[in-house]
Amino acid sequence: MVGRSKPRSWLGFWVAFLSWFAFSPLTPDAVKTDLKLTQQQIGNSNIVSLCSTLVVRAIVGPLVDRFGPRKVMAGLLIVGAIPSGLAGTVSSAQGLYVIRFFIGILGGTFVPCQAWTTAFYDTSVVGRANALVAGWGNSGGGFTFIIMAALYDRLLSDGLSPHSAWRAAFAIVPVPILITVAILTLLVGSDHPNGKWSDRHKMNVSIPSAEITDGTPRVSDDIETSREKPKLKDERPDTEKVDEKKGAVKVDVADALPSGPPSIRHDSVPLSWKVTMDILLNPLTWLPGLAYIGSFGYELAIDANLSNVYFGLYNETKGFGQTRCGYLASIFGLLNVFSRPLGGYLGDVVYRYYGVPGKKYLVLALGVLQGAMSLAWGLYIDRHDASLAVVIVLMVITAIVDQMGNGANFSLVPHCNPSSNGLMTGIVGALGNLGGVWFALIFRFQPSPFGKALWISGVVVMVTSVLLVAIRVPRK
Repeated sequence: MVGRSKPRSWLGFWVAFLSWFAFSPLTPDAVKTDLKLTQQQIGNSNIVSLCSTLVVRAIVGPLVDRFGPRKVMAGLLIVGAIPSGLAGTVSSAQGLYVIRFFIGILGGTFVPCQAWTTAFYDTSVVGRANALVAGWGNSGGGFTFIIMAALYDRLLSDGLSPHSAWRAAFAIVPVPILITVAILTLLVGSDHPNGKWSDRHKMNVSIPSAEITDGTPRVSDDIETSREKPKLKDERPDTEKVDEKKGAVKVDVADALPSGPPSIRHDSVPLSWKVTMDILLNPLTWLPGLAYIGSFGYELAIDANLSNVYFGLYNETKGFGQTRCGYLASIFGLLNVFSRPLGGYLGDVVYRYYGVPGKKYLVLALGVLQGAMSLAWGLYIDRHDASLAVVIVLMVITAIVDQMGNGANFSLVPHCNPSSNGLMTGIVGALGNLGGVWFALIFRFQPSPFGKALWISGVVVMVTSVLLVAIRVPRK
């Protein structure tokens, strides 16, 4: 069951990037030239895309708690495929804003991705499980830079004009893949360890009883069992029945067998207005949420602008075109394959020794280190004739620390309001997108190649991480 559901959770999130991030590698030259966009309009389109994801993630959390992650994931992919198919109709900056806003719906797939995985794993390993699927899913952002840039070049070599090539790329890659994965998600996989999502609050108490006849055990047709208090030694249990004629003894074995795999959590409660308000007013909600603003929000803004950073730095001095800049920018997203799972793994390791406080301090320490690296990266670009090798090294270190922080954060989330996993995931995910909007605004109002935007963002992340130390967490 876990084997079928786990790939569905990260695959849906992965393919969402094929459309959600598809504009970023094509913006520095193809889209910008074709639509006659200014740098400010490109920044606006990035912000609009992240705003829609912010709203969708906040809405999707309760939907996951109501309908289950599998159906919500499939629904988001199908809805997101519609504006993806219409991307080729864009002819102005305003049209680009509208299309990117609705394509941003696909960013909401992160919520069912994490909620689906959390439902199948215990708190002792949920950190690495969540980080693994989120990391693999997030790597779709890096692969999108490679796929879309390479496809655009191929279409140009096949004779299409730049005007037609970038439009055709959307119809060829994102749309059919989104629809196919949505169908597979509905057909393959399970909602929950208990089966249907509507049964997630039930315990597995239906266990066959064993009937022993002439020394030979067999399974009784009566499979309804119940939990009984321990009986005195000389007291005959109610569930033991002796047939005087046949000598058959029916023994209830429910207490001898576990009610379900010990690694599976059964602490979900139905969502209500009171539960929602309790979660929103709980400081434990805002600890991972605000930390995620600084980690995932930062990553979203970097992914949206990194091609432009390289284009601004090396287009004139080294002759780097859109494709090469896209390949360089893809490195940041591709590192998610191992760096985000590493953060989740470390979260589980420190949990064994230091409990939930260990996870908290790991998240915040990574935030401070991420901010320091972004500060160094930005200052180097601003104050030096930036060497490509040094810029790449600083980018890689910043990416690894940032993405480890994302993984460690979602090893902490299941300990915060675990009774409403979908809503909690939606809130933290939405705050991550709020961070994306915030950092995108910093890039929007800073000149290319964005060195100042990088170091300002680093300072914001460091300060936020230090302030969050004040929020206390339970031991377990």
